[in-house]
Amino acid sequence: MSAVTEAIDLSLYAKPESAGTLGMDVAVEGISCGACIARIEGAVKSLPGVTEARVNYTNRRLHVAWSEALTEPSRIFQTLADNGYRGHPFVALRAEQEEAAEARRLTRCLAVAGFAAMNIMLLSVSVWSGNVTDITPETRDFFHWASALIALPAAAYAGRPFFSSAWAALRAGTLNMNVPISLGVILALAMSVVETANHAEHAYYDSAIMLLFFLLVGRTLDHAMRRRTRAVAGNLAALRAETAHRFAGDELVNVPAAALKAGDRVLVRPGERVPADGEVIGGNSEIDDSLITGETARRNVAAGAVVYAGSLNYSGALTMRVTAAGGSSLLDDIERLLEKAASAKSRTRRLADRASAIYAPVVHATAALTFVGWWLYGAPLHDAIITAIAVLIITCPCALALAIPAVQVVASGALFKRGVILNSGDAIERLAEADTVIFDKTGTLTLPEPRVVNAAGIGPALAQLAARLALSSRHPLAIALARETTSRAPFDGAVEEPGQGVRVMIDGVEARLGSAAFCSVLPHTPLIPAQAGIQNHESRADNVQLWTPAFAGVSGDNAVSYIHFTHAGQHATFAIAQRLRSDAIETVQALRDLGLDLHILSGDRESAVQPVAEALGIAQWQGGLKPADKIAVIETLKAQGCRVLMIGDGLNDAPSLAAAHVSLSPISAADVTQAQADAVFLGERLAPVYDAVAIARRARRLMLQNLWLAALYNLIAVPVAIAGLVTPLIAALAMSGSSMLVTVNALRAAQKSRIIGTGEPS
Repeated sequence: MSAVTEAIDLSLYAKPESAGTLGMDVAVEGISCGACIARIEGAVKSLPGVTEARVNYTNRRLHVAWSEALTEPSRIFQTLADNGYRGHPFVALRAEQEEAAEARRLTRCLAVAGFAAMNIMLLSVSVWSGNVTDITPETRDFFHWASALIALPAAAYAGRPFFSSAWAALRAGTLNMNVPISLGVILALAMSVVETANHAEHAYYDSAIMLLFFLLVGRTLDHAMRRRTRAVAGNLAALRAETAHRFAGDELVNVPAAALKAGDRVLVRPGERVPADGEVIGGNSEIDDSLITGETARRNVAAGAVVYAGSLNYSGALTMRVTAAGGSSLLDDIERLLEKAASAKSRTRRLADRASAIYAPVVHATAALTFVGWWLYGAPLHDAIITAIAVLIITCPCALALAIPAVQVVASGALFKRGVILNSGDAIERLAEADTVIFDKTGTLTLPEPRVVNAAGIGPALAQLAARLALSSRHPLAIALARETTSRAPFDGAVEEPGQGVRVMIDGVEARLGSAAFCSVLPHTPLIPAQAGIQNHESRADNVQLWTPAFAGVSGDNAVSYIHFTHAGQHATFAIAQRLRSDAIETVQALRDLGLDLHILSGDRESAVQPVAEALGIAQWQGGLKPADKIAVIETLKAQGCRVLMIGDGLNDAPSLAAAHVSLSPISAADVTQAQADAVFLGERLAPVYDAVAIARRARRLMLQNLWLAALYNLIAVPVAIAGLVTPLIAALAMSGSSMLVTVNALRAAQKSRIIGTGEPS
């Protein structure tokens, strides 16, 4: 064990997980393919006392738990080292720095390989054409040595990601996909130098560098996509209060929020986040817990109300008694659900792991048997080696490696043009497999911010005056109304009266914006257009309340809020609600036409979910759900054989996104939710959801076609190479040709799809 490993004090990183069990996260360097997962988990689990070892392939992190039977926890790091990997306790900042450094390293390697490949191919074309015309041996040797001067240092630099991984695997007595790649490159370069020194007609620098370049393209893209899928611990931490005001008798003492225990009395001031789950025992206020529960409206709380850690306190001071702290709050439950679901999803890579574990020994055995067979047959040693190298090169997994990434690149570009950004490397395949879609309501089917939904029934001039006056208020409904103004200049001299509204003199006449009483009008409910996605409401003055300490009347079902405006004898009532995305109805129908089963699962009130479900014609919907409830529904559907596409935007949706087969979130979603989603979509339209599924299904067909093309190539090329009918140069050309074939086929993934609702190309 290295001195660095021995110096690690695990007590700084290990945390209690259950009775008598400690656990920690370990960042693992050297994971290069899916086969590494089984190797690492098996080795660590074999240690006495280790109760759990789980590798998350996406973030290259090992979670390990152990009991007292593991007397030396540092053996975990020694076991990793013995198997060709390097581990260190996970620290968020260090992990981000290492990911950024790895991205820079791969980019530099790719740039060097690409530059070298272009220049060597220029020289090779001259040699190829000259060999059939009039090139002199001296000129050919010069071109070959020039190629060597470019290829050898370029391969030494650009091949490091493969060479270091292969060397680590060999030291650990195992094989991985990088071993045959490294052998093929090194042997091709070595034989090229020998052939050049012997004035031979052919050298194979181009094949080695092209092989590195094509494989680095796939490796760089894979790493870039993985970097977008962030661990969410740091984002969740942003919702946590760092300190809390705890009562010690009658005095307040500032303590770290992590030090709170059940039963502590805590003061939460306006503008602060609730430090732990608890019950209000004094005070009145409004709480915004939308990120935690999915509830859209601020919640009025008083004595007896339950509040959650991470919720934001707005208007009044609250005294609360802590009921859950120290890792047992709802926020902690969300984090645990998220991590568990993410780890479970990584297990879907097992099939690829088995394939990669089988591939390397088969390639080596084929090349070795080819060499031995030709040597025993009586072929010269030189010819037997050349034939074996040709087999290694022609069986290098370039076409197989590009079969999926090439389609991913083209399809992800097509998705980007349609406003969809991928976070996960295998999101396209999983999107194509989805047969069930679950929508969250708030911020997903509806726009994230409330808007005026009856603007068409109000005179433009009056509406602009009201919207401009709304610029002078910070009330949520005034802010929503202010979005309708074409002028960003507020009126001079506007005065806001708390709990009432805002007033100003316009052309010598007073204008008022606020509650019905403040504006001296009878409260009523205006007719709301059906296309807003909200049911029409009858005028019922007895159901209109004054939203204290604000100045908006709220309808009886709390789905729509009203704000009034008067000026010079004119009156307007603005209905404000969360409005359906402009193309939600068309998109939902298009998804239904694709054969998808549609659901709505929302943390919002049932009275707010029902009108949206009815407007969209979605019969299967539920409201008032907590994160665990959504997970339970998803697991039930999965048990029935459904492959769920989850679409949500709130923090409470993050565990559901992780548990689903595949997930999407709007760009307006909480950071933690975007990080967990397999893709995010831009803009206010819902059409990118349809595009994501349609393009993914086309891409999956192309991926399968490419795999068959690659398999057919190997079925034909490998026997020909074994028969000695292929030189390394022809092997490199065949390998490159197969790569080009799957790449050209992948370009079809960019075919245009119809615009939703028109049937025309987009």
